[in-house]
Amino acid sequence: MDMDIHRCRFVPYPASTINALAFSHTSTSKASTVSPPNLRLALGRANGNIEIWNPQRGHWVQESILHGGKDRSIEGLVWTHDLESQRDDENQEEVPGMLRLFSIGYSTVITEWNLALGKPIRHSGGNYGEIWCIAAQPRWQASAGAASSTKPNDNQKSEQHLAVGCADGTVVLHSTADGDLRFLRTLARPSGKKSRVLCIAFLGRGKIVAGYADSTIRIFNRANGRQLSSMSLGAGQPGGPTEILVWSIRCLSDGTIVSGDSTGEVRFWDGQNYTLLQRIKSHKEDILDLAVSADGLTVLSGGMDRRTTMYRRTGDNHKGDRDRWAEISHQRYHSHDIKTMATFESNDMSVVVSGGVDATPIIIPLREFGKEHIRSLPMIPNCPPVQSAPKKRLVVSWWDREISIWRIGGIWGAMHETEAAPDQRQVRKLVARIALQGEENIASVSISPDGNLVAVSTLSSVKIFHLRPSKSSVKDSVKLRKAEIPANLASHGSKLLQFSTDSKWLLTVRCDDTVYLHRIAETSDVHARSRILERSVELFRLPRTPNNSPKVQQGSLGKYEGSIIRAAWSSDSRILVLCDLQGHLDSWVLEGYEDFSQSNDYAVNGQPLVAEPAVNGDDEESNEELDEEAHPVVVLGQHWIRNPRAASLPKLPSFPLVMSFRPAKPASLAAMTNGHITMHPTRHNPNPHSHDLPIGEDRLFVLTALHKVYEYQVFAGKLSDWSRRNPPSMLPEEFRTIRDRAMNCVWDISDRKERVWIYGSSFLWMFDLARDLPAVAQKALEVQSHPEGNTQQISKSSKKRKRKHAQEQNHHLMQGTTGAGSKIPEKELTTGVGSNIRKTTGMEQGAGQWISLQTMHNQARDEDDDAVDDDGVDAPSELSALVRLRRANGELSNMPDDHHNGDANTDNGRWNNGDAVALESTDKGLAYWHTFKYRPILGIVPLSDESSPEDDSLRNGEGVYESKRGLEVALVERPPWDLDLPPRYHGDQEWDK
Repeated sequence: MDMDIHRCRFVPYPASTINALAFSHTSTSKASTVSPPNLRLALGRANGNIEIWNPQRGHWVQESILHGGKDRSIEGLVWTHDLESQRDDENQEEVPGMLRLFSIGYSTVITEWNLALGKPIRHSGGNYGEIWCIAAQPRWQASAGAASSTKPNDNQKSEQHLAVGCADGTVVLHSTADGDLRFLRTLARPSGKKSRVLCIAFLGRGKIVAGYADSTIRIFNRANGRQLSSMSLGAGQPGGPTEILVWSIRCLSDGTIVSGDSTGEVRFWDGQNYTLLQRIKSHKEDILDLAVSADGLTVLSGGMDRRTTMYRRTGDNHKGDRDRWAEISHQRYHSHDIKTMATFESNDMSVVVSGGVDATPIIIPLREFGKEHIRSLPMIPNCPPVQSAPKKRLVVSWWDREISIWRIGGIWGAMHETEAAPDQRQVRKLVARIALQGEENIASVSISPDGNLVAVSTLSSVKIFHLRPSKSSVKDSVKLRKAEIPANLASHGSKLLQFSTDSKWLLTVRCDDTVYLHRIAETSDVHARSRILERSVELFRLPRTPNNSPKVQQGSLGKYEGSIIRAAWSSDSRILVLCDLQGHLDSWVLEGYEDFSQSNDYAVNGQPLVAEPAVNGDDEESNEELDEEAHPVVVLGQHWIRNPRAASLPKLPSFPLVMSFRPAKPASLAAMTNGHITMHPTRHNPNPHSHDLPIGEDRLFVLTALHKVYEYQVFAGKLSDWSRRNPPSMLPEEFRTIRDRAMNCVWDISDRKERVWIYGSSFLWMFDLARDLPAVAQKALEVQSHPEGNTQQISKSSKKRKRKHAQEQNHHLMQGTTGAGSKIPEKELTTGVGSNIRKTTGMEQGAGQWISLQTMHNQARDEDDDAVDDDGVDAPSELSALVRLRRANGELSNMPDDHHNGDANTDNGRWNNGDAVALESTDKGLAYWHTFKYRPILGIVPLSDESSPEDDSLRNGEGVYESKRGLEVALVERPPWDLDLPPRYHGDQEWDK
């Protein structure tokens, strides 16, 4: 494929244990309830970070990370829902309450997080021991038999209490009323033994159940704090500890209490009489957590022996039978201890999520257990923690509070490594390491494409470091110095940093989603330091009103869904595009040309010279734009303005995972550097600037969370010609059915190809945008239109039929699932009974018809899926006719003839070494190609080979490579066997799963 790959496994990225999991909404057993669109999963790790995952109807996308700090391990997570009784004055409708996230971790404090800002907003502590566990009171719900007049008071309806258990035996109740978090009362005082409260749960809304480290389970009345009962687990096992540790407690819908303890037993207790009903010895070691289904018929347990065990209620609901439980399955999905589990159930989703020391989340089907595969989510972040400075072959990686900078040797040097001297046989070298002072984890890192600057940010500050060649005799050594930066840049934290492709601008997106650009004054001396101008430019986004407001009972995530998550610079650094979680695109352009003769007047007190941002209303926004036009912020003769066609860019159907401009070719870059006329200052216009807009490449490549591919012409505000000819419905089936989500891309541009390499944690995929994708209808036609008697053609068509049948079967197995993996084929099922029945109408024998129960069950769900598909590209018959019309009307005239795909009689399918699929056109070029050879991929970054005599160097910092030998990249892998994990339990009957 003409790409040189450095497989790098030396780049460190330590795994962080998953300690807590929590869904934002409670499960429901109602068949008519579907998953709310704002459903989220919070995942807490030992390094203090909280990951927010969006199930996306089974796609599972990591949206954002709330960054923690040193010694701030997340040990517990809960969500609450404020169902406020306020009404909109205009619509006279009840306003949805906020979904709020709380955490605990090795301290006496409960922390509430602001999802939009990505940091804590309030804390609540007291004079008690360290908090070990936390539980949220269930929301009030009217019972099925209650009268219609039965209504809760305002406090009952809107308030959810938080109960926490402490290391000194204290049980404390906190209130979340009025959008606040405050101490309410203490339910249990520490006794003489001061046994730790290891787990806690609510039994209904009025009782609290706590598990202790002294072999007891105690029940408290929430209203008055009185202890209702104490249930003893007895003495420990002979030869072991005398006390039994109750690690986990769950309460079923019928009031049954389920506990898991250090003896490996699951015990079922009567929630009314507080007596033991049943005990099952199912684990060899401690049971660390439990999960229960919404209907109360299924329980799962996980523990130190890596087992995930499922229990089902047996019997026919006769007296004496309904309380009997049986272990029906146990598997080892994890490679280390299982520390936490969480469940969510609705009509279209039923899953259990588990996590532990191996740092990998596992999705297990609950309702369809045994009929669907499990699924593992990537342990690495979706936004790659790896970047490169291609011109200097530097690779930067970061985690927690550390940054490592490596220099990668060239391909030519690696090929002749055996001929070099022993001291020169070094393909890689660690040239710098940065350890941040303070306790906050790194939020974002960016290295300038020229390799001279490294910017790093936390939620409270920004630091920039100079990288300059060292004058010492050590080869490839660099000197690292901290840069002096303006106060308005250093004192404000940022969640996103990104240098422009020409290394002249630094983008900072602050926690409140305000956008600033900082100009970098470069120098020609390699040993001199670059300077960041004190004047900054603030960019304002288009005002938007939230669409499709959630229902009152679903809650609201507030401004979180408007958070900026991706940024992209054009090849000439004169176009900037940002996108938020709702899929809204904002774009700006840099008008004018550089004029170094103009003075750089500093802003007053370091503040940006821009109009104050609008607070409310479109009129204030318009006044702001008029004020900015009257007093433009001109930096070295250039001025940032909003893209004139910004409002024409459509809203994406889902937020983008990959967003990158198509790089300009060398000829285009040369045409853009022909010079310009200098603007002379006058008395009335001391800072003149040109109003010429850039004329370079403006095509923006976007890959959404649903793996839909679009390409926009930013200046025209519409889809590009390639995207109109190749809508998302024409993407290869293999690409659309990939479970793991894309992370980023690199470009390979030359006069004969325009390839974009997209990668995820488990795949590497190439699309050549100089060619059109083959039409699905044409590929189906090829299978049927072979001449009779042509043995070779029949053989080819037979292979195509088999491949098409395999793709259709794979597509069928992925449809209608409950949120985990694909369906298990019926011939491979090992549990349950068949899903087909024979339906006979009338008295005629043989008139029966086989009907799939699964098809009947999923019919309504499939209709919902069709209704949700809002990108409007999946109408095969109409769309294929429109695409054929576009391709036949000369829209391919701007491409060479040898770039067109073959006709319907061309054999376009080919397998490559069993691990990749390629599609060929008539000139034997590849329209797309993929492989699953590399995994898990932490990141792929471009490099330029300075040692190669054929190298033309990179044209920008987004992976544009111009070389006769092709693209050269560093592919960073983090295989699980390289992770430094603590010792795990080894017992009898060891197996891989």
